[in-house]
Amino acid sequence: MVPAQSSIRNWTRTACTTGLHVMLLAYSIVVLYPFFLMIVTSFKSTREIFFSPFGLPAQPGFETYLKVWKNASFNVYFANSAIITGVSVLLILAVGSLAAYGLARYNFRMNTAIYLFFLAGLMLPIRLGIVPLFLLMKNLNLVDTRSALILTYVANGMPFAIFVLTGFFRTLPGELEEAARLDGCGEFMIFHRVMLPLIRPALATVTIFNFVPLWNDLFFPLIFIRSDALKTIPLGMTLFFGQYETEWGLLFAGLVIATIPLATLYLFMSRQFIKGLTAGAIK
Repeated sequence: MVPAQSSIRNWTRTACTTGLHVMLLAYSIVVLYPFFLMIVTSFKSTREIFFSPFGLPAQPGFETYLKVWKNASFNVYFANSAIITGVSVLLILAVGSLAAYGLARYNFRMNTAIYLFFLAGLMLPIRLGIVPLFLLMKNLNLVDTRSALILTYVANGMPFAIFVLTGFFRTLPGELEEAARLDGCGEFMIFHRVMLPLIRPALATVTIFNFVPLWNDLFFPLIFIRSDALKTIPLGMTLFFGQYETEWGLLFAGLVIATIPLATLYLFMSRQFIKGLTAGAIK
């Protein structure tokens, strides 16, 4: 009876594992097929897209990509998005980590009140204050500048960054600070050399959660940006939609180019990102 029960148990475990793999494979196909279709469509002309939307391109080439990059000023839009998103994320990480370290590792009178003040930013969407925000940028002469978007994005991403990083800083043992002080480290050196490397999963989580929506944002560039030389990718791609005709091949080529930084970022930070999401789940 014991060998029979063991074989049944092994067969059940194998069947469950196989079924799980089949489900994950099917889900992966559902998720990846639109991305594959977008890449294939980017090599087609508009006529070919309408006549064979799901077929392979008859004469694949990079003409659409060259046309998008040079003739459609996509290189300008890409550079603007990279500068604005990169600077915004770096400022969120730098300022947010410093603020979170102070709130997590030091006890002072207004500690809880300041922490709750930042958490209130998670509850109130910044888009509700777009009118006073626009007037503020106008009074500061920042309309139609990259600074308007950078300051807005940093203010929008700071509450989430402080919320996540404060929780991670609080889990670090205090003996690390004491040992570093005995070795002669100052406060900033303790933060930079000891504490910051230990919260890399949290930094990766904050980076991805801020980079993706900022890179894809259309709302604030549409409000603050006027000149073509400062348009970001989402705002610049709206020019591909004409009144009577849309260059679908160019549009899909632009989408593929815009997706490359997001995919690259996730591939480089996926391990740290997963650690940040699962931190605290197991001991």
